[in-house]
Amino acid sequence: MPLHTQASPPDWSSDITLAPGVDLWVFAYGSLMWNPGFPFIERHVATLNGYHRRFCVASHRYRGTPETPGLVLGLDHGGSCRGIVFRIAAAEVPAALDYLWDREMTNRVYRPLIRRLRRRDGKAVEACCFVVDRQHYQYCGGLDEASVIQRIARCCGQRGPNVEYLANTVSHLDALGIPDAALRRIYAGVRRTTD
Repeated sequence: MPLHTQASPPDWSSDITLAPGVDLWVFAYGSLMWNPGFPFIERHVATLNGYHRRFCVASHRYRGTPETPGLVLGLDHGGSCRGIVFRIAAAEVPAALDYLWDREMTNRVYRPLIRRLRRRDGKAVEACCFVVDRQHYQYCGGLDEASVIQRIARCCGQRGPNVEYLANTVSHLDALGIPDAALRRIYAGVRRTTD
């Protein structure tokens, strides 16, 4: 008689609980804005309060190496962050979450939290937000701006130079009409360093 084994639960099921058959909103503040990698049925500019966009995560693979870690963005405590909120249709949610956990949660430097955001049109939505874990060994929120500039200017990983990641973020924020003075200052500093 064949043995029937029960499929193991998806990786994300231990981090977030979702009602079956319900669409999911996901908040993007960095590379997910221009490269979400999952199908979505709508997107809006939205603001998350209580967290801000910051270069505070050491990248040992995508934008740097273990020997010369680059920097990528995380949602860190305090302030607010404007980005894009995507709505994923209920039927696509499990596959989208599988993809996101493989992309964002490999080293578990982020904590996926469901938080309330305000869309630009005034409507509130609950969305999955990837917030940096300040206790994680990749967290480097103590770097000053000059150190951030130097690291971004010199690092490169599997997905290319760290400065490309910064440039893409700045250009997409500009296209969306989302000002981010801190990122613009860092970008100007990197360009001065590399020109």
